[in-house]
Parts: sequence; structure tokens; C-alpha cells
Amino acid sequence: MKRLSLKWSAFLAALLLTAAPSRATDPVNVVWILVDDMGYGDLRCYGAPDVDTPHIDRLASQGVRFTHYYANGAECTPTRTALLTGRYPARFKGLECAIGTGNVGRYDDAITQAEAHQLGLATEDSFLPRAFKDAGYITGIFGKWHLGYEAHLLPLKHGFDHFFGVLGGNCDYFTHRELSPIPVLYRDHQPTQADGYMTHLITREAVQFLDDHHQKPFFLYVPYTTPHFPFQTPQDGEKTWTEEQWMAGTRKPYLAMIEDLDRAVGMLLERLEKLKLAENTLVLFGSDHGGMGPSRNAPWRGAKGGLFEGGIRTAMIARWPGILPAGTTSSQTCLTMDFTRSIAGMLRAPTTNLDGIDILKHLREGKPNQSRKLYWRARRGDRTWKAIRSGEWKYIHRVQGNEEDAWLFHLGKDPSEERNLLALDNSILPPEATTLPQALAAWEAEMR
Repeated sequence: MKRLSLKWSAFLAALLLTAAPSRATDPVNVVWILVDDMGYGDLRCYGAPDVDTPHIDRLASQGVRFTHYYANGAECTPTRTALLTGRYPARFKGLECAIGTGNVGRYDDAITQAEAHQLGLATEDSFLPRAFKDAGYITGIFGKWHLGYEAHLLPLKHGFDHFFGVLGGNCDYFTHRELSPIPVLYRDHQPTQADGYMTHLITREAVQFLDDHHQKPFFLYVPYTTPHFPFQTPQDGEKTWTEEQWMAGTRKPYLAMIEDLDRAVGMLLERLEKLKLAENTLVLFGSDHGGMGPSRNAPWRGAKGGLFEGGIRTAMIARWPGILPAGTTSSQTCLTMDFTRSIAGMLRAPTTNLDGIDILKHLREGKPNQSRKLYWRARRGDRTWKAIRSGEWKYIHRVQGNEEDAWLFHLGKDPSEERNLLALDNSILPPEATTLPQALAAWEAEMR
């Protein structure tokens, strides 16, 4: 893949903008594929040497591959919150940590919400599906919800027309049960049962949605459970798993799951082409955060749950034929919620309360990278991570029980976060680096 020169980017943007009016009256379909717990380096197009992902690689070759994309959270629920709201998950009580198996709150605010039967994303806070509905779209979600088990928090209450998938953070890929007695496989508002491997069931339902609703504009949200544990391949078949086996896994089955996921993505892309929808559909593909266990977050430090790069910096691809420059990479820093903001702009929906930027407009217009301040907070039990990235500088603060740690990195010179500059004499640090803790505190005050 190649980087666009600034001059060529500006020329291409002008060309696209002059060509756009012929399609301006056609509502653009959106397919957002979100995968679960996948590391930055787990795709061939992101440097994985031990996996074959031809369909996802082809998607990248036809669109933009982001190299400085960050998930809004280091765990599942926060990022999904940002995706549907277009806002920082720290704005929402109880959603800065993944909702625990069986509807369990994992830190003080989340515990309080669970006790009040309110743990999850409130329907009034959900932006994206309602924006699509207001624009006349039909909406469907097929896969992992993880934004509330309670009946009043299920997807159809948020503006989705169709739902098939699991409520919690994980499930057995064959029995579709989690390690709790609560039924989690649902169709619309009701528990259901199905035979088959979870990835295949999600794909089948998503393809059926395309077949049934391709005559009108649609938003298809496909949050796969793959490659989240349990690490079961399609060849494993149904068997009894102990709680220890549930989270144990090696690289081999993990890669088999990703290659099966790649085939599933290929089926979705093929159906778009067969239905002659590909040219008028924005396809987004990314992970909800970094990987754990057998994943590969290289070349970054850290993993899921933490705010080092490996926990939050991950893969993101956007394909929009004729609008976004194909076969390119972007090093513009961006977050999950930026793509929600971009869709809002596309729908001409109100954006006053959204936190992100219109990253797709930024690319269409061929603008140079802009320096931004990005923020995170991740909570679980007595542990709180906080981080800010400002330009090339990144500051991380962690409290766990009575222990407190802090790090300062210059990502331009030290992208793998190996050298903590706070160990140096602060007098030799530039002013912009030493003000990051204050900027982070100001952001936290705004979130409250």
C-alpha cells in the first residue's frame, strides 16, 4: 500500500468532490464489522506472518487502512458505548469496564447500576441507530451486544429493527451459552436456540438481512464474537468446557478462528457485490480493542485491559468506493467515535453532542494529519487506568489498590513505549509534555 502525497491527496479530493453530486441523492448503506479481542498484528495486512486473511486484506487494498486508530476502550463495553453514542464512554455511568458475565458490575458505579437493574447503555443515550432510523434506514445488529442484559436495554429498544446474537461478553461457539445460567442467545426481544458455530450463524443472519432489505438504505452492524475466548475452532464441535479451559488457548486455534472470520467477511462482501450494493456502501472493519492470550499486538506494548498501545491501538479499515482513496494508509490519529461522527455527517444528523471528528471527511478532503488530544479511562475493581495522547506525547497513569504508577512516552521516537521519560529529570522535558496530567484532569472534570 502507498501513502498519498499531500499534493496528490488534494487533487484527488477535488476530483472526488466534483464527481460526488451524481451520487449525492443516493443514501449510502453502511456495514460496520466489529471483531472482538483481535490484536493489531493479527491480520496479514497488518504484518501478521502466520495467518491468511485474503478477504480482509482485499478490503484494505480497496479502501483506507488506518495505522493510528484507537479503540475508545481497552475492553468490550466501553468501545461499543462509544460506537453507538459517538461520545467518550467515561460520560456514561458504569460503562468504563466490560459488563461481567451474568450481568455483573465490576467497579463501584457499575455495581450500583447493576443493583438498580440499569447496568448498560440507556436508550436515550444511544445515537447511531436512531440517526439511521430518522434518515429512513432499516437497521440490523447481528452478533455481540454487551451493552446490557436487562429487557429494557436490548437492541430493539435502541432503534434497531432486527437483532440476533448474544447479550454478554462471550459464549460457547457451539452451545451459545456463557458461564452463567442466564439465556444469552436472542432473536429480537426473545431468547432463542440455534444449531451451528457462532461465527457462521452471525454471518448467515447478516447475509439474510442483506437479501431481505437491499431495496432500501440500511445500516448493518455485525459485531462478531470472534476471536474472543473460548478459543474454539469450527472443527472442534460441541463439548464440555471447564472454566479454566474457557480462557485457555494457543496461537494455532486462535489463527484458525481468524481465518474462519476472514471467510465470513468474504461472504458479506461477496453478497454486497452480488446484490450490486458494493459501490454505494461504506464498509468499516475494526477491532473493539487489543488482544489477549494468544493474540499478537506487535509491534505495540501491552494487551487488552490496559492503556499501553497494545490494549487500545488496533486495526481499522474503511472502504467507500469512489469517495475514499483506495489502496492507501492513513496515519491520522482517530478513535472509534470519530467514525460515528463521520456517519452522522453523512446522514446530516445533529452532531452538537458528539465528541469525535469527521474522520472520513478529513480523508475525502485530503487534509494533512492534525494534532489531537485523545483520552481514555478504564476501570475495574480497585484499578483505574487513565491516559492522554497529545500529538506524539502520551501520558499514562494507573492506580491499583495502594500502588500508583505513571509513564510518559514520545510515540514518534518510542512507538513501543519502552522508555519512560518520567524517570528523567523533568527540567529537560518540553512544556507540552509536563502539562499532560493537568489536561487529563480537566478532561475528567468535563466527563463528570
